[in-house]
Amino acid sequence: MSASALDVQIDEFCLMLKRRQVEGTVQIAKKTVELLRQVASNQNRCTGVSLRDAVRRVGKRLIAAKPNELCVGNMVRRVLYYIREEEHSACCPGKSFDLDDPEHDVDGSKDSNWMEEQQQAPMLHLVRAQSLASLLDKGALNQALSTYQGDKGAATERPVAEVSRRFKHNVIECINDLIDELGSIRSQIAEQASDHIHTSEVILTYGTSNTVFQFLKEASKKRVFSVVVAEAAPGLEGHLMAKRLAALPNVVQTTLISDAAIFAMMARVNMVIVGARAVLANGGVMGLVGLNMVALAAKKHAVPFVVLTGLHKLSPEQPFEPEITMNDFRSPGGALDFEALAEDCETCQLHAPSPSFDYVPPHLVSLFITDSGGHNPSYVYRLLAEYYSPEDSVL
Repeated sequence: MSASALDVQIDEFCLMLKRRQVEGTVQIAKKTVELLRQVASNQNRCTGVSLRDAVRRVGKRLIAAKPNELCVGNMVRRVLYYIREEEHSACCPGKSFDLDDPEHDVDGSKDSNWMEEQQQAPMLHLVRAQSLASLLDKGALNQALSTYQGDKGAATERPVAEVSRRFKHNVIECINDLIDELGSIRSQIAEQASDHIHTSEVILTYGTSNTVFQFLKEASKKRVFSVVVAEAAPGLEGHLMAKRLAALPNVVQTTLISDAAIFAMMARVNMVIVGARAVLANGGVMGLVGLNMVALAAKKHAVPFVVLTGLHKLSPEQPFEPEITMNDFRSPGGALDFEALAEDCETCQLHAPSPSFDYVPPHLVSLFITDSGGHNPSYVYRLLAEYYSPEDSVL
C-alpha cells in the first residue's frame, strides 16, 4: 500500500473516532493495530529506530483524534514494546537468520545514510555475538560485515538488507499475534466463569457489557444463579442487558432495578460483576457513569466487586492528570425534557452536564478477571512492566 493510501485510511479512522462511529474497545483496538501493521509493512529499510518513529507518529495522530479512548494509546505502546523486544532478540547471541528465505524481499541497495543510521541503532550487533567490546565499538558493524563475506564492499549490502527484512517480518508476526489475541479476549475471560460463580448465588451487574454477558452466559451452562441488573440511567443500557440475559437458553432469573435501588438490593447480592472502559496504572477503573456508586455500595456491604477486562484496556496513564481528558460529555437529552424546560423556564439558565464515564479507585476493586487470569489491583504495575516499555509511557 502506498503512503498516500495509508494516510487516507488513517484520516478516515480518525474521523470515525471523532464521530463515535466505532463502538467497543475491542473493535477500536483491532483497527488501530491493523493500521500499525500497515505502517510496518510500508517500511522499506526497517530498523528499530525508524520503525518506532513511524509507529509513534501515526499513534499520536490517532490519540489526538480521541484522547479519552485510552485503548488506542495502549495498542501503540504494545506495538512499540514488540519492536523493542525484537531488537533485543536480534542482538542476543545465537540468533540465526535464514538468508536464503525468499519471503518479503527488501531492497538491499547501498545507501550511506542507511549505514550511518544502522550504526547508531540498537541493531548494531545483529551479525556479531554481543560482548563488552561490541557494546563499546561503534565501528563493529562494518568490521563484522567484512568478516562475514571477506569483501567489505559486498558485505555491506546483503546482510544488512536480510537482517532488516527478517526484523520487519518478525515484528509483523508479533502484530498478527496481537490481532488474534484481541479476537479471543472475551472467550478467554468467559472460560473462567465457572470458577467464580457458584450455584444459587445472586450476581449484580450495572448497565450492559458484551464481556459481562459472555461471562454470565458461559456460567449459566454449569451453574444456576440469579442476576440483578441496574438500569444505568440516563442511557438505560441495563434494559438491553436484562433482555439478553432473560433470552438465554439456560434460564437465568433476571431482575431489573433502578439505580436508586442498588444500595437496598446490595444486602442480598453475593458478588458484583461489571465491565470497564479502561484500567489505569494505579489499579483504578474507568467505567460507565454511576459505577463508583455501585462500588461504594458493595464496599459498605462487604460484597466482592469484580471487574472483567481485557489486557488491551490496561493503560499506563495515571488518573486525574491535567493533560489527559479521561471523560466524555454527551447530550443530557436522556435525562431532561427540553420541551418542558422551554415552557416552564424560558429565562432561567440551567447547566446539565452529562458525563459518560466514572472513576472507581483501586481500594474499591476486589479482583480483575482478565484474559490472562485473575489479578488484584496491586498487581497492575507488574502487568504494565510485562506488556509495555517504560520508554513508551509518554508517546
